[in-house]
Amino acid sequence: MAAALEPLRHLNDFTSVGEFLQKHYKELTPEELADTLKRIEGQIESRHGVKANVRDLKAMDGVEFVYALNLTRCIGCRKCVHACVAENNQSRSPAIEYIRVLKMPQGTFDLEKGDHNYDATAVPEEGAFYLPVQCQQCANPPCVKVCPVEATWQEADGITVVDYDWCIGCRYCEAACPYFARRFNWKKPSIPKEQINPNMAYLGNRPRPVGVVEKCHFCIQRTREGKNPACLEVCPTGSRKFGNILDPLSEVSQILRTKRVFVLKEEVGTMPRFYYYFDA
Repeated sequence: MAAALEPLRHLNDFTSVGEFLQKHYKELTPEELADTLKRIEGQIESRHGVKANVRDLKAMDGVEFVYALNLTRCIGCRKCVHACVAENNQSRSPAIEYIRVLKMPQGTFDLEKGDHNYDATAVPEEGAFYLPVQCQQCANPPCVKVCPVEATWQEADGITVVDYDWCIGCRYCEAACPYFARRFNWKKPSIPKEQINPNMAYLGNRPRPVGVVEKCHFCIQRTREGKNPACLEVCPTGSRKFGNILDPLSEVSQILRTKRVFVLKEEVGTMPRFYYYFDA
């Protein structure tokens, strides 16, 4: 059988029959998962010349992550965008970015009126506010429902993840997302060797191949170790807040109790875990 499948190793950049026959993530035994992580590390070293540490980080008990973003403080500098690209090994050519920052006319939240091609060196501008949009980590995610092969699912801590080895590139999830949060790799992603972040997670920031979908995953390789997302750490104004909504003492819990918060496109019933608010 292995000999019969050998010609398939060249399809979609396969390097082994084992990769072609890999089980779904949820079906892997601990031993099979360890072998898979080792194989992926070998592929990364072979393809990119980088020794990576690829881990499988599980959701922590008693944790449900949410994000809160203060639109009063956001100045549209887009530093969050660049930090996300660097942390999560996003393709530089063609460019892929998980976060869009829209310059919005004051008085509207119509995303169609937002401008994401504004000059970030001339911010903030009078008469505008800035609206960063990324995966909303919905409690009722339409992207999960439409995937025909269960390549994307929601984990216990609220993060919707993607198994890049299982994704078939049908793009149903991309079409289903009302926030334009998913990105499809039309071409082989390119990242300069010296810019690759070697601290990786299987369901997170490991390099993706051509023909699969990817998106924000709340920096799973960081947040499941108790760290903050890269976008939050680089924010110069403290606009971004992140934490465990199940902890009543967490900053995000206090924000949701004391601030007037809202979510994007509430009417579509996705129940986002990404909240926006103003100081006033």
